[in-house]
Amino acid sequence: MVIKWNVTIPKLTGDKERRAYIYLPDSYKKEPDRRYPVMYMFDGHNVFFDSDATYGKSWGMADFMDRTQKNLIIVGIECNHEGNGRLQEYSPINFENATLGKIKAKGSVYMNWMVNTLKPYIDSHYRTLTDRKNTIIAGSSMGGLMALYGATVYNHVFQRAACLSPSLWVSAGKVLEMVARAHIRRDTCIYMDYGSEEMFNHAANAEALISTAHL
Repeated sequence: MVIKWNVTIPKLTGDKERRAYIYLPDSYKKEPDRRYPVMYMFDGHNVFFDSDATYGKSWGMADFMDRTQKNLIIVGIECNHEGNGRLQEYSPINFENATLGKIKAKGSVYMNWMVNTLKPYIDSHYRTLTDRKNTIIAGSSMGGLMALYGATVYNHVFQRAACLSPSLWVSAGKVLEMVARAHIRRDTCIYMDYGSEEMFNHAANAEALISTAHL
């Protein structure tokens, strides 16, 4: 079951509402005493339904979870679709691009909201396992970069992360510095993948490949 509601992120977009999604496994109603781990995902509109997805094709996570009977709650929040809003919200690092221009990073503001506003709301309204080992973060592209940011800089909150095709091209050197400065616990598990063909989508990807080879 997927529940939809609207949220605001005042420090980013004022009182402008955006869609939030939460997936509850089939067992949630059947086992009222059970508590569940939670995975937070970026680009929530792309996570569950093709009808909501930016390009008409979602991750299909609701169908997958129902089919595999995974006992996991998934929370997804829609991105800011206006102008460079998504790039700003989903980057912890200021960067400049010949096509995009200067992007002022607001990823720290977004992550602060996720950790200190969204997570407490979810934990207080749903039967969650609130501890670090049961809190996961995931995303792709710019969302993948944010998942890496969350799992390293906010390592006390997230034990595991899935960073799919993370946008390391924004500034591979600064990403490496960010990871190097973070206090990462030994039990942290970060999954990262990057397709060989997509390495050429951005000129900076060659630098990203070399610089992050030792992450």
